[in-house]
Amino acid sequence: MTTVYERRAAPAAAPPARRSPAGAVLALLWAGAAAVIGLWWADTGAVVGTAAWLTGAGRIAGLLCGYACAVLVGLMARVPLLERRIGSDRVARWHAMAGRYTVCLLLAHIALILAGYAAQDGASLWHESVTVVLDYPEMLKASAGTVILLAVGVTSARAVRRRTGHEFWYYVHLLTYAAVFLAFGHQLALGNDLSGNAVATAAWYALYLGVAALMLWFRVLAPVRLNLRHRLRVESVHQEAPGVWSVVVHGRELDRLGAQAGQFFRWRFLADGLRWTSTPYSLSAPPRPDRMRITVKALGDHSTAVASLRPGTRVWAEGPYGSLTGDRRTSSKALLIGGGVGITPLRALFETLPGEVTLLYRARTVEDLALGGELEAVARWRGAQVHYLLNGPQGQRPRITAESLRAAVPDLAAHDVYLCGPHGFARELYEELRAAGVPDRRIHHESFEL
Repeated sequence: MTTVYERRAAPAAAPPARRSPAGAVLALLWAGAAAVIGLWWADTGAVVGTAAWLTGAGRIAGLLCGYACAVLVGLMARVPLLERRIGSDRVARWHAMAGRYTVCLLLAHIALILAGYAAQDGASLWHESVTVVLDYPEMLKASAGTVILLAVGVTSARAVRRRTGHEFWYYVHLLTYAAVFLAFGHQLALGNDLSGNAVATAAWYALYLGVAALMLWFRVLAPVRLNLRHRLRVESVHQEAPGVWSVVVHGRELDRLGAQAGQFFRWRFLADGLRWTSTPYSLSAPPRPDRMRITVKALGDHSTAVASLRPGTRVWAEGPYGSLTGDRRTSSKALLIGGGVGITPLRALFETLPGEVTLLYRARTVEDLALGGELEAVARWRGAQVHYLLNGPQGQRPRITAESLRAAVPDLAAHDVYLCGPHGFARELYEELRAAGVPDRRIHHESFEL
């Protein structure tokens, strides 16, 4: 059964595209790192001898590691400016990169500081390590934080994540907060560049307290406020295709959320087997003042259990997130390319994007065309085009090339292109679109695979 929303008015003219603040945010983050190195430079005189060089390098690594910890947590705060203007996928990649930097700087700090202290004292590395951990202030807590942070880094590696469940990774990842908290006292107690420097200490406190405030507001208070105000519940569940289900969620004053077609929420259904997991699903229809809809493909335990939801089930949501919206348009023409269940955000965009819109939908068979009836209905009333790419009679997969794209859309380079689908599918399409002459700034895609 296809769940068709009521027809809306034709889309209005496209607003001017908003420029992403990604460059400015990155410049600010790197400027902060430069300021941290400047702090060491201003506080350090002549560096003479092997021990002094090792210790100095260890201090730099330690300062940068402390700064990277704050950045790491700040990127987890789901700040709307980052999530909606830059894109959740790009922020997630920044967070993953910051995590790798943090772990490398932490290991460098430990190795260099211990080597420098051992050279200065004429002691073995083992003896120096035991002395530092047991005798120096705040070091027991810092050591515990180090172990936790390294465990988070190991479980975040792609090879490990493939072999563990999402829930395990998620809850281990939350221990990052505990690791940063345990290590903070050590930074102030033993950081030569911070202790005794009132301005630097105040700035360090401001950095960490600012990040903590962002986390408290956007990860705790804002979701509580959203769910108390809007009172979300499951209204109905419908099968769209084999293994694909739509869930309609009812709530109050949902227009005040400011959600747009193409965005997603993190959904937690308060039912057995689902209440402990928060999973991102895109809106598969434009949001209405009293309801929203998602469409889910059964790919794991959580998504499979969605089909068994009952009307009236309480829903806890966070969002909206994502920048795959009409705000990214630079042209009056758009091509939407979806693969599999990646059609869900494009279905919402297909109805709401103004101007000339063409949709290319890749699926295995006719039966797998989720939301196909809605796409045809939208295409008819707004005069848009829908093209389907299905497997051949023997299951052979048609290849989408630059030539076939130009044949389907003759003036392809003048279009904004929105991509959504499996990571490999999107990467392959990106290369073909570039070969077909589409500028990079007009290819819009969000991926949640790091």
